[in-house]
Amino acid sequence: MSGIERDEMTVTPWEVSGEIDYAKLVEQFGTQLITDNLLRELQRYTGDLHFHLTRRVFFSHRDLDYILDLYGKGVRFVLYTGRGPSGDTHIGHIVPWIFTKWLQDRFHVKLYFQLTDDEKFLINPSLNHREAYRLAYENALDVIAVGFDRENTVMISNMRNAELMYNVAIRIAKHVTGSTAKAVFGFTDSSNIGIQFFPAMQAVPCFLESLFTGENVPSLIPAAIDQDPYWRIARDVAPKLGFYKPAQIHSRFLPGLGKGGKMSSSMPETCIFLVDEPDVATRKLMNAFTGGRATVEEQRRLGGDPSICSVFQYEYFLLEPDDEKLREIEEKCRRGELMCGEHKLMVAEKVVRFLEKHQESRERAKDVVQDFFLEGGEHLKCIRDMENIWPKPW
Repeated sequence: MSGIERDEMTVTPWEVSGEIDYAKLVEQFGTQLITDNLLRELQRYTGDLHFHLTRRVFFSHRDLDYILDLYGKGVRFVLYTGRGPSGDTHIGHIVPWIFTKWLQDRFHVKLYFQLTDDEKFLINPSLNHREAYRLAYENALDVIAVGFDRENTVMISNMRNAELMYNVAIRIAKHVTGSTAKAVFGFTDSSNIGIQFFPAMQAVPCFLESLFTGENVPSLIPAAIDQDPYWRIARDVAPKLGFYKPAQIHSRFLPGLGKGGKMSSSMPETCIFLVDEPDVATRKLMNAFTGGRATVEEQRRLGGDPSICSVFQYEYFLLEPDDEKLREIEEKCRRGELMCGEHKLMVAEKVVRFLEKHQESRERAKDVVQDFFLEGGEHLKCIRDMENIWPKPW
């Protein structure tokens, strides 16, 4: 099964809906919760902890402790994450990227960022080849705007870099049976053969640094937990290819502005896109679900419930890094001192500032986007010097 599908919750690599039970996800996926002890070990190397960790936005992992143990012994690692460019990027997508940038800054490590344009082409009947390319480019601008280190970041388009990706993917695919792929991803006889091969393509960046350098280099994948099924296959195959199993650190989902479920591009009025104009973003926030009381009088008397308020979740996940200020907002809400409309206006102002800053960076990214891609800039040598990946036939 491609994740978890229950009465009120669906979590797969392609769909997340319903009220998310993260304890059940950890149990069913077989991952581990991030403990205080593990955070202390991480802080030994980072010096501080990102609020995504202390607030458990990133809450689960596979082998993060092992990665830190290797790092302590002098074994460097690389980061790997990605984006399936199915449309415009929204704020929910950028949350793991912000944390990934923090990891890159603290550990001074290389990041492989994969744009799975092939996947979106294969699963969307209405998406043509040219549009898949265009969306990959547009999404790449949003990635670069986060501020990743240009000298230490390699962007990959699966379609654009198909020669390299395919020649590694077939090594992976050779060790994955059809029954395994069906069990993990829920493929059926009606699934096209392209998407059934795709998990092998998704796993390739886990091993690229090892192939490029001729060394065995472990990888750490920061991503939302719905992507975990992909790495189960990668972890099964890695030892057979002589590589470390890729480690992961999983994030929760930023809720949509409606009631329940993660933010989704398929419901545009419940999510804020990174290219939204200020008035559009403000309108969406002013219509957001808060779970507030029926009247102002009730709200003042009984208080609100930030735990179900989508507007407060924006503060928690992204907009308010100061824990004391966040706690003050939460307490004012619970005491009935902060009205929902008032808080919506506050958050709308923060979101507009966030979008304006991001969009300025996004515009500047157009001048450097080619330098980030695998075949551009300093990474051109990697694509020319392929002896580590496959021998020349003559």
